Amino acid sequence: MNVLVIDVGGTHVKILATGHDTPRKFPSGATMTPQQMVAGVKRLAGTWKYDAVSMGYPGPVVQNRPVADPHNLAAGWIGFDFEGAFGCPIKIMNDAAMQALGSYKGGKLLFLGLGTGLGSALVVNGIVEPMELGHLPYKKGTYEDYVGRAAFEERGKKKWRRDVADVVARLIAALEPDDVVLGGGNVKELKQLPPNCRAGNNANAFSGGFRLWEQAGESRPPLRAESASDNQKRRKENGYGSTRRTNHGKIGRQTPSLESSRRSL
Repeated sequence: MNVLVIDVGGTHVKILATGHDTPRKFPSGATMTPQQMVAGVKRLAGTWKYDAVSMGYPGPVVQNRPVADPHNLAAGWIGFDFEGAFGCPIKIMNDAAMQALGSYKGGKLLFLGLGTGLGSALVVNGIVEPMELGHLPYKKGTYEDYVGRAAFEERGKKKWRRDVADVVARLIAALEPDDVVLGGGNVKELKQLPPNCRAGNNANAFSGGFRLWEQAGESRPPLRAESASDNQKRRKENGYGSTRRTNHGKIGRQTPSLESSRRSL
């Protein structure tokens, strides 16, 4: 199956199809509607052949449908018939979750996307959980107000870097991940990565999009849960003590597995 992966961002829309190595992109922005996005993708894809589409969407997605318009794009995304517009099956996923899926190696992964806003997702033993951490309160606004692109431009690189380090440290302390990936276009603006983090790559969004359509027996193996010993080893490799304890209770949340999520998409 040939898949076209679309990464919709607040600054650019990027695309890549099966069998091709070089992504293509075109500008997005606050006035871009879903109709304009579809037209731009079709025009840019040109002669690329595809049987299905994966789309990373910059907002919450439930049951393969956007449930809120993006903060950095025009309105009209809720209820839009993307499958009809592209004329083929489509799987839609939060953009940060798609990049997290492409970055995942095992254990508990926290993905933070430093782009127009702050994207966020967890992958826990192969279970993908999109999150909206960027909208949580922080100082006189939200996390996104201090680490998004607007904050970088308005407050300057020095203050932005300081706030990124603080926000990342707070989220690591709260979520206790085994692995932390910082993705998004603004990672390159950091002088150095915060402790216990690795840099992501925008190409991982495409890897995540291809993974959405992969079946057992194809080129990449399905995600699997790590054993306890694998998990402990990964924590040590990433600088987290294996005997770390906290005095707060754990809150359980039932989330469908990646396989069941695939079936529902």
